[in-house]
Amino acid sequence: MQKRYLPPEIIKRCRELRSLQTPAEAKLWACLRNNQLLGFKFRRQYPIGRFIVDFYCHKAKLAIELDGGGHAESEQAEYDEERSQCLEAEGIKILRFWNADVIKNLEGVIEAIAEVLPHSSPSEPPSP
Repeated sequence: MQKRYLPPEIIKRCRELRSLQTPAEAKLWACLRNNQLLGFKFRRQYPIGRFIVDFYCHKAKLAIELDGGGHAESEQAEYDEERSQCLEAEGIKILRFWNADVIKNLEGVIEAIAEVLPHSSPSEPPSP
């Protein structure tokens, strides 16, 4: 498998975002890291094309975005919609949650993510 080239500024920005994670991102990451959710591997602050998504599962082609209050503003909402359309055109499913939902209802958020993951986890042997 060949490693893909990422410009140094994208790598730097991903690292900055990881070190500046919000409390909601930290809380969700604690549940997604180390293949904890049905054996699926997630990455955080992952670059896809010109965008950086909060969490990404390559196996499921699933991006998870956590939004704060600023995403309710019309200009930001328009950008988010355009961004989602670009990612969906690449075959990536986008799930969006409000930060407050993660903080107040983490179990519900995890259930919603689990519902869109393929039924058999990558760590399970194939059925005969």
